[in-house]
Amino acid sequence: MAMQYRSLIQRARGAVARYFGGQAQTRRFQGAQLGRLASDWITTEQSINQELRGDLNRLRSRGRDLRHNNDYAAKYTRMVTSNIIGPGGIRLQSRVQDAPGKPDRAASNAIEEAWAEWGLACDVAGQQSLRDLCTTIVGGLPSDGEFLVRFIQGKDAGNKFNFALQVIDVDRIDTTYNVGATSTTNAVIMGVEVDAYRRPVAVHLFAAHPNDGVSSSRTRIRVPTTEVLHRFKVERAEQLRGIPWMAPGMLSLHHLGGFMLSAVLAAEHGANHYGFFTSAEAQAPIGAPESAEPGAPIITTSQPGVYDTLPAGTTFQPHESKYPNEVFGPFVKTALQRVASGWCVAYHSVGNDLEGVSYSSIRSGALEERDRWMDDQEWFINVFMEPVFRAWLKMALLSGAITFPNGNALPYSKLAKFSRHEWQARRWEWVDPKGDMEAKILAVKAGLMSPQDLCAAMGYDFEDTVDAIAMAMKLAAEVGVQLTAYDGTPGATAAVPAKAPTA
Repeated sequence: MAMQYRSLIQRARGAVARYFGGQAQTRRFQGAQLGRLASDWITTEQSINQELRGDLNRLRSRGRDLRHNNDYAAKYTRMVTSNIIGPGGIRLQSRVQDAPGKPDRAASNAIEEAWAEWGLACDVAGQQSLRDLCTTIVGGLPSDGEFLVRFIQGKDAGNKFNFALQVIDVDRIDTTYNVGATSTTNAVIMGVEVDAYRRPVAVHLFAAHPNDGVSSSRTRIRVPTTEVLHRFKVERAEQLRGIPWMAPGMLSLHHLGGFMLSAVLAAEHGANHYGFFTSAEAQAPIGAPESAEPGAPIITTSQPGVYDTLPAGTTFQPHESKYPNEVFGPFVKTALQRVASGWCVAYHSVGNDLEGVSYSSIRSGALEERDRWMDDQEWFINVFMEPVFRAWLKMALLSGAITFPNGNALPYSKLAKFSRHEWQARRWEWVDPKGDMEAKILAVKAGLMSPQDLCAAMGYDFEDTVDAIAMAMKLAAEVGVQLTAYDGTPGATAAVPAKAPTA
């Protein structure tokens, strides 16, 4: 029966082909077709780890070179740090409760104050605050795509919380170390040891940077993942190492930088050379002393308002430089737009180009870009801030380093209670401050948004804001100043509590 069905289909195809005078076509994806126009398109299947195994170190080195020497790469790196971390860093908001709806403000304040104090001594090397350390970590993602931080606990931490962080260069992960799994040992892929479920259980590091002069070391040490945070954005299943964020635009940016440098040098050369004097062979150049060697460069000067006369047999050939060229700017803009698209940022941001940009286009680009930054903030909070806080809180409570104003320490037995918290990342000014703020106020008045959400959207904590307002009103009353901003709305009446229903 199956053979008869296939034969029927074949005869139908043949009839269609004869009717249209050609061969019957089968619908296919154009992107998968083979031919002359797609002969250089990769068709082999490889795991993401296999692709990174041969390219990761080279990608990282080239990305760092761009960060150090390319203007646009440096600007993008700065955009990443300023938008994800911001000037105030990612702030902890403790939300300890004695019971649902009954906040324990004393415990929350004690935890926040202790966290701020530890943030100034969190770096085991003593060089950075927590905010600066986060900036260093995030600033390496455009070129590295991953970060490595080690937990230092006990006396080696060097602070009363017995907990510190050590930022480790990802160069120290031995990318070339690859071992297959056996019945008794785990597999190691690019320096990351994994179990049967591809769950990382350890990283294999060089004891020191492999290229650090006399301090270099290629001796490997095994560090369990319980002691380190090795994090990156997972873009494909089973991925074990990070992809540099600048990878999609690195090649275009490299060649664009070379083109711009060549154009600048050509323009400089053209500005310095007006032309050439040519004369009969074996004659000395104009202005050359008798002792000058043939071919020696001669610089002649002229004065404004003077007509120069060339000697007999000498002609002048002007030097025409192609730069500055009217197509230079549009070409650079087009190339940079492609790079910005690969990095998921607005062109006018990375290119510092606001010429001809309308308000509506800036607003659209800014809002789309901010969504991307908030997504990155949420990722960084989950992979770094959360595990760091959990590890810090445990050690701080065990060390008795979090205390109430009376000196009593918060007990470790209530770790679960004290773990309740939120994070407040940086937010941005409104694109249209007046219009956007009025819209938010109307949303609050209509009951579509809570004051807490509005404060969070502006980068503030609602409880801190209310406390600050109460303190301001109290201080103003003490000195006899009226704060009209908090006066009641003219014509408004106080809310009357609803009466309880009568039986």
